[in-house]
Amino acid sequence: MQLDIVVAFFLLGAVATLSRASFEVPKAIYRGCTLFLLLAIGIKGGMAFTAYPLGVLIPQALIIIAFGLILPFIAFPILYKIGGWTREDAASTAAHYGSVSVATYAVSVAVLEAQGITYEAYFPLFVALLEIPAILAGLFIAKPKIFMSKAFPRALHEMFFNEGVLLLIGGLIIGAWGGDRTERLMPFFGDLFHGVLALFLLELGRQAATRINDIKRQGPFLASFSIAMPLLAASLGYLLAVYVLNLSAGGVFLLMVLASSASYIAVPAAMRSALPEANNALAITASLAITFPFNVLVAIPLYLSLTQLGS
Repeated sequence: MQLDIVVAFFLLGAVATLSRASFEVPKAIYRGCTLFLLLAIGIKGGMAFTAYPLGVLIPQALIIIAFGLILPFIAFPILYKIGGWTREDAASTAAHYGSVSVATYAVSVAVLEAQGITYEAYFPLFVALLEIPAILAGLFIAKPKIFMSKAFPRALHEMFFNEGVLLLIGGLIIGAWGGDRTERLMPFFGDLFHGVLALFLLELGRQAATRINDIKRQGPFLASFSIAMPLLAASLGYLLAVYVLNLSAGGVFLLMVLASSASYIAVPAAMRSALPEANNALAITASLAITFPFNVLVAIPLYLSLTQLGS
């Protein structure tokens, strides 16, 4: 299967940086792209959200939350026992891998839309829900008593009011509440989605390439974990989507992608606040410089092929 065209912009950013070209997407534009994508994903999900009864949404949401809690407990012993990392470093990185990457989700949605494959419109809710339990699990693994400390309220605020959760949920509410009126926004949030995503990926390619030396310093274990853990999580996501949630082929694909992805925005902010002694550079290098490129270049085409074969 061919890579989606937006992924070419990620490769362009990486190649330009590795070639030592003098280029960088201005921070204000990158931030604007981030905000745009979060709102666009939320609004488009909210427009179709009301078509699903709460009797379907609530049980599935609870299952997704439980899934987000479990993943860090799978990642932690690999990092702690096999990798020999400190408890804090292993717990922090495990939390990143229990959470999600909105950029990876955006690429997967672009792929489905390009292929004309339908999926459950409430998936932006799952994206938002998967941010929170992974952080709680990571903090519990690192320091069970942290929930009684002064650092926890700050982390709690980061969990519920980080830009990912806030804008995704806000977009969902606006899209659902606006109904037909939301169509007025779609020439902006709909038609421009792929173009903004391409610009966003251009900068992510540059950021990922700047961490090549960090990967070399950490050695083969970090690279192995950053590929093996997503594949393991995606396998669990597939089983959950097919045998428990009974999702469509597009939904199975998206849950595999969400399970496979790792946060590099929301979770680092919460971990820096509540667990400052952890080396968050390890988690960022793993999630952004290894897992994200692996997902957009290899895993997304692979998962889509597998779900199409199984449908």
